[in-house]
Amino acid sequence: MTDGARQRSSTAGSSKDAADGKQSGSNVALKKEIGLVSACGIIVGNIIGSGIFVSPKGVLENASSVGVALVVWIITGVITAIGALCYAELGVTIPKSGGDYSYVKDIFGGLAGFLRLWIAVLVIYPTNQAVIALTFSNYVLQPLFPTCFPPESGLRLLAGVCLLLLTWVNCSSVRWATRVQDIFTAGKLLALALIIIMGIVQICKGEYYWLEPANAFEPFQDYDVGLIALAFLQGSFAYGGWNFLNYVTEELVDPYVNLPRAIFISVPLVTFVYVFANIAYVTAMSPQELLASNAVAVTFGEKLLGVMSWIMPISVALSTFGGVNGSLFTSSRLFFAGAREGHLPRLLAMIHLQRCTPIPALLFTCLSTLLMLCTSDMYTLINYVGFINYLFYGVTVAGQIVLRIKQPDMIRPIKISLIWPVIYLIFWAFLLIFSLYSEPVVCGIGLAIMLTGVPVYFLGVYWDNKPQCFDAFVDKMSLFGQKFCMVVYPAEDKGEEEAEEMKEVKSPLSKEDEENHK
Repeated sequence: MTDGARQRSSTAGSSKDAADGKQSGSNVALKKEIGLVSACGIIVGNIIGSGIFVSPKGVLENASSVGVALVVWIITGVITAIGALCYAELGVTIPKSGGDYSYVKDIFGGLAGFLRLWIAVLVIYPTNQAVIALTFSNYVLQPLFPTCFPPESGLRLLAGVCLLLLTWVNCSSVRWATRVQDIFTAGKLLALALIIIMGIVQICKGEYYWLEPANAFEPFQDYDVGLIALAFLQGSFAYGGWNFLNYVTEELVDPYVNLPRAIFISVPLVTFVYVFANIAYVTAMSPQELLASNAVAVTFGEKLLGVMSWIMPISVALSTFGGVNGSLFTSSRLFFAGAREGHLPRLLAMIHLQRCTPIPALLFTCLSTLLMLCTSDMYTLINYVGFINYLFYGVTVAGQIVLRIKQPDMIRPIKISLIWPVIYLIFWAFLLIFSLYSEPVVCGIGLAIMLTGVPVYFLGVYWDNKPQCFDAFVDKMSLFGQKFCMVVYPAEDKGEEEAEEMKEVKSPLSKEDEENHK
């Protein structure tokens, strides 16, 4: 399949070439500044947001007992690890930034990849970042309004300030952004370590009534297969973000080593933290108390930490602040990758001359999130597209099997047994079918939102012979944005050249797509 816009992007870049002439062949490129520690910080920081502090009750209320809830947390952690294994192989086989978008596009073609990008640009990342930023502002402002809820305008204003500040940090330096991520990830892990240690102290005191097998599996409501399936779905959503490191593959130091290492360290660590944090919660609260709490970690702190209970709301605020930073950092690279492939305006694939950061993509990410803060329908949109996001996880893992069939001799630095993607797809299909059965309208609306990208793809990407006035307008806007942001199109990345040599010119791209990509 030919992506017409990639050929047309040369037209959109004609003014750009005139503007940056000499620089276009320079060494301006994304820098490899993400080491193993920062890579782990990106994964852990994006998975652990506010959920484990605020509302881990989604799994418990559907599991119907403490014991089943803990089993669900463990199983979903194992399934997440299996999915991460599959992504690790894909990440070193197709060593391009963009994560599942890049893999789906290269394996299944331009339209499939564009639909993944379309739903991410339109809804997923703007709404997720807006919600995390609002959670941050809520926990910062709540102490100032002890007897009532903070005003909505104040929440949105502080959330906007948070987004602008972190966008500035990310535009200024990759190193600054990763340091912020490292610090705030360490902070949230310390807070969770405190919760786990307090839980161990409680167990040593004999407070483990709800952990005894006879009591742990005593249901507080009748067991129901549908509800347990919903608990697995909630658990899977809680591990969301495990694939974000794949979005920044080209900025990893030694990605063939650090990408799989970071995944193998981070996902088991998060699973351990999730399971033992939930164990700690039930040493201080009954299932009924936990379900009644709107902020579980805060209630836990009030029960056990006494005058030091302020630590918990601060921990939630710090956790969400780091979550916004991690999401901005990774989602901007997704948009950067999409623009480089001709699926978004070419300007978004440019980087700053000195800082080597994708400033246009970061500004676009920030602007779309600020716009989402102005709407009251973001939570509804998240419900609609959560199903689609999960759908593409399975499509990507299925692509791993397709790639094995199409390119059996392709060089793979990591090659796992196909039993693992099969296990993941069985679990994925079970949850997908259940989602369609239990919420057909919500899933149908999500699919409809995604399919709005089909005409956009054919009009904006596939159609080559657009009116000259349109191309001229795009040229002028690209040139203006380029001058305003002081950005150029990056030179050929050394990591990509090494990858091509490593693969011995065996790529999942068609010959025509390879020429277009270059």
